[in-house]
Amino acid sequence: MDTERHSTPLAMDAKHSDANASSSVATPLDRLLVSKLLDYSGKPRIEIRLWDGVKIARSDEEPVATMKLNNRAALMHLMTQRDIGFGDGYSDGQIEVEGDLCEFLCEVYNSKRHSESDLTGLARLFGLVPKKKARKNTISGSKSNIHHHYDLGNEFYSLWLDHEAMQYTCAYYPFEAMTLEQAQIAKMEHVCRKLMLKPGQSVVEAGCGWGGLARYMAKTYGVHVRSYNISHQQIVYATERARSEGFDDRVEYIEDDYRNINGTYDAFVSVGMLEHVGRRNYRELGAVINRCLAENGCALIHSIGRNVPELMNPWIEKRIFPGAYPPTIREMMDIVEPYDFSVLDIENLRLHYAQTLRHWLERFDDHEEVISQMFDDRFVRAWRLYLAGSIAAFAVGALQLFQISFARGADNSIAMNREHLYPYLVD
Repeated sequence: MDTERHSTPLAMDAKHSDANASSSVATPLDRLLVSKLLDYSGKPRIEIRLWDGVKIARSDEEPVATMKLNNRAALMHLMTQRDIGFGDGYSDGQIEVEGDLCEFLCEVYNSKRHSESDLTGLARLFGLVPKKKARKNTISGSKSNIHHHYDLGNEFYSLWLDHEAMQYTCAYYPFEAMTLEQAQIAKMEHVCRKLMLKPGQSVVEAGCGWGGLARYMAKTYGVHVRSYNISHQQIVYATERARSEGFDDRVEYIEDDYRNINGTYDAFVSVGMLEHVGRRNYRELGAVINRCLAENGCALIHSIGRNVPELMNPWIEKRIFPGAYPPTIREMMDIVEPYDFSVLDIENLRLHYAQTLRHWLERFDDHEEVISQMFDDRFVRAWRLYLAGSIAAFAVGALQLFQISFARGADNSIAMNREHLYPYLVD
């Protein structure tokens, strides 16, 4: 049976005047809005505590966490701005979560996904519902978007990414007890095996991050790599690492857009860049791959994705990852189908990304004080929400992680089995 519970408000400080006490008490309309918010969210197992201490819940089960609204403005922003209102409110400290943040977000995500209600109609009664619209990822726009996120400083990312390769993409955990460093090496090895690299081959990489995969390919497989990236700080870091480790004769980092890739290569690889390409540019990316891939070449794209088409969470897109879009498998086929590429392998590493993010968040929290000094407390709360929200999204299946490898349709040199990935045990 549906329930609505209200606790007794916390006692007011005797030093406050009656007028101040009256103005801080939640009204019946405030409580109604919170109840409707929970109803339209599928009655998640959470409770909401208002600024006067009143607690409201709409589930019969014990709450997994409590969301605290510190003032009426936080409630109004939550009602009218939805995801952006929650994200900004949490970042500003006007909304707090008591309990495990990841568990709270998992419960909200799961409840909303299984709810048949739509909050939009209710929100329109009280304000503007943000319109979701994908940004155009032009060459100049892409550079601005990448600068917003990746040029926060190499020192910042070095605090919580793996220490060996600075991989800001999903790791691979063939064994559950692996460290973050081990899992990122395993991811790079997994990618190289899918590409079936051989010594002396040439590889082009679109979006190289801090250059760890290119260095690994050169060192482990003896290939020559050209990596394109539009983040200046990442290019500077990657170039210096390659030089100091003696790989600068085999690895070249180029500060340029993927659309300007030229030359012919035995392999094309893109790990964690497709999210920034933009849905309308997939055919153009396919044309780039078609132009640069050798006749017997192999390509691999590694990307966050979805099961059904949907824009990125609006708060993450606005505050953290401008221009980001996670595609479905069907949408990704716009890269391969127009150019007669044959898909060789599709793998979903969703749970691997959830584990990667748990490792990142743990290290992020370990360096909270340092990060706060580098930026401020609002930045710390925003990025903690971003990392925790991403864990929840992958854990409940709202986001996927796809690896797709493909080759030309007439290429008969492709592998006949997966022995190159998972060697068979032969008696």
